[in-house]
Amino acid sequence: MPHRSGTYCCFRICVPNEAGIDARSPIGVFDSGVGGLTVLAALCARLPRERFVYLGDTARLPYGTKSPDTVVRYALQAADALVRRGVKALVIACNTASAVALPAMAERYGSLPLLGVVEPGAAAAAAATRSGQIAVIGTEATVRGGAYQRAICRRRPDAQIRAVACQLFVALAEEGWTDGPVARASAERYLSGLCDTSGTSGFVADTLVLGCTHFPMLRATIREVIGEHVCLVDSAATTAEATQGLLQAQGLLAPAAPTGARVQLLATDGVERFALVGTRFLGRPIAPAEVELVDL
Repeated sequence: MPHRSGTYCCFRICVPNEAGIDARSPIGVFDSGVGGLTVLAALCARLPRERFVYLGDTARLPYGTKSPDTVVRYALQAADALVRRGVKALVIACNTASAVALPAMAERYGSLPLLGVVEPGAAAAAAATRSGQIAVIGTEATVRGGAYQRAICRRRPDAQIRAVACQLFVALAEEGWTDGPVARASAERYLSGLCDTSGTSGFVADTLVLGCTHFPMLRATIREVIGEHVCLVDSAATTAEATQGLLQAQGLLAPAAPTGARVQLLATDGVERFALVGTRFLGRPIAPAEVELVDL
């Protein structure tokens, strides 16, 4: 499938609702697992009139260890499942899929509004920084792929960027160890030198991007370590803001509060585990009976 170049990979702006999409339809959100529930939580807070269908591809996580071709295939299969359910927009709440699969998805779904988490976060970081020194933390795959670095530099060519893989943060978030001595020690180890005002490193970031959907779970601990002077960019919050702007531009904001279930949860494996861990990420209790098991 051909990949087109350009900045469309953040989202596609079309003539308002030119495709005749029903504004009352739900928004589709997907991730390789439960991390994207932080994005869903931000979307629910930002867009209280909307309905959502969330798909966690838990049978095949993590995407970050897979080849680009495999990530594209998995992402298209997950997105296809949501499109079949009649969603009016797709939010890719996965950094790996956002970085790798958005071009193929843009080709497949035409005028359907499409967003990833990387570009909104990069745009917010480029706008927030005063010095141009920006730190990005993410998983190994996200840092190695350089998607945030490229997206920031397109907007701020003079930016100095340091990216650090904080893989342990993922496990800490899923275990619920988001504060206390273990979380604090891990944050100090990973973030040492990124926002240090002592001047010993020669690099003092004034902006830190949480480049993984798990990392907002450790926001309070990260803030304690980096201090109040650093602007913290949460890609979940920026993606929710971008989604609102996109739907408004296309005349697709829901006209009234939803009736019935507001959020539908789907998983490809481990319904009980999804409910247990997802409860922490979504910020409200999830019963296993709420999660529909699907096969892609």
